Amino acid sequence: MNPEDFLDVDRDLSGEERAIRDTVRAYGDAELLPHVADWFEAGTIPDPRGLARSMGKLGVFGMHLTGYGCAGAGAVGYGVACRELEAVDSGLRSFVSVQGSLAMTAIHRYGTDAQKQEWLPRMVTGEALGCFGLTEPDSGSDPGSMRTRARRDGDDWVLDGTKMWITNGSVADVAIVWARTDEGIRGFLVPASAPGFSANVIHKKISLRASITSELVLDGVRLPKEALLPGAEGLKAPLSCLSEARYGIVWGAAGAARACLLSAIDYAKSRVQFDRPIAGFQLTQRKIADMLVDVNHAMLTALSIGRLKDAGNAHHAHVSFGKLANVRAAQRVAATARSILGANGITLEYPVMRHMVNLETVATYEGTEEVHALTLGRAVTGLDAFR
Repeated sequence: MNPEDFLDVDRDLSGEERAIRDTVRAYGDAELLPHVADWFEAGTIPDPRGLARSMGKLGVFGMHLTGYGCAGAGAVGYGVACRELEAVDSGLRSFVSVQGSLAMTAIHRYGTDAQKQEWLPRMVTGEALGCFGLTEPDSGSDPGSMRTRARRDGDDWVLDGTKMWITNGSVADVAIVWARTDEGIRGFLVPASAPGFSANVIHKKISLRASITSELVLDGVRLPKEALLPGAEGLKAPLSCLSEARYGIVWGAAGAARACLLSAIDYAKSRVQFDRPIAGFQLTQRKIADMLVDVNHAMLTALSIGRLKDAGNAHHAHVSFGKLANVRAAQRVAATARSILGANGITLEYPVMRHMVNLETVATYEGTEEVHALTLGRAVTGLDAFR
């Protein structure tokens, strides 16, 4: 039996989706896995521009979008790519999803044709990088309480505020910044070269170390009126982009869980104690069985939501279901795998602890477990418990 896909979930993938799976997996095995432990230990991506160009050639940036050089792949195809990337590392999947599902989607969905023409073709190839500035130091799960403001000054806009925990912030060429205005919350394209804009790298992270995380500071950043994303009005705009990124996490968490399971099985079959491989002990086999169930449930959940999305029938509550269920399952799998590996489980020679600490961040970013639980409760009761 195949522990990687015990229920043969991938049998339901189309030929194109399998090609995406195989291409991204081969790329991850050859270009990412040999280096990711070192990047994690160093706490950075040494050459993010080179990585971006490499991933641009792979075709994963904005692959679910159409036009402007985007691949126009379906939701399942994009999800499979996220699964294979996060099987390597959550930070690398985040590198792709922030670029495509957040920054590029915001421009593609809410920008003018001129804005799309200026940025999207270069972002597809990785020649330009974007970030998404929504979260603030005191405004995470409640983005409506943001303090960043944009005020009109003649034909210009002037932005002041701070954004926090911004992936790719210090290497981005353009930041999609959400700010409060007299007309409500609006989105702006802020070039990194704009006077008054700065990005400070956040150090001393224990999780998502193979990722660049930054604070964005906007100190009287003056922008022309053309910097406004005209189609983005109110919180629904940034939240719709977040739903796209969360969808990638639904698949990505399944990839991280699968990597932990396979590492634990390989280790248990080769680690000898009391004159036999520990895989032959009942307690170890029970742990493996529990992990196997979690991984396959996660893969089935991701595929089901992906098919709903491709059919145009996915509600944001479906994505909340997937993120809540799959991240929770992946955390269980990582913790159990680490127990099987024992002391070796804490080293970067194996991927388990790296996935385990990464998933601590995945569990809280782009919607905490509590927020997704309340989203599901509201979806089935019709009652809002947020306030």
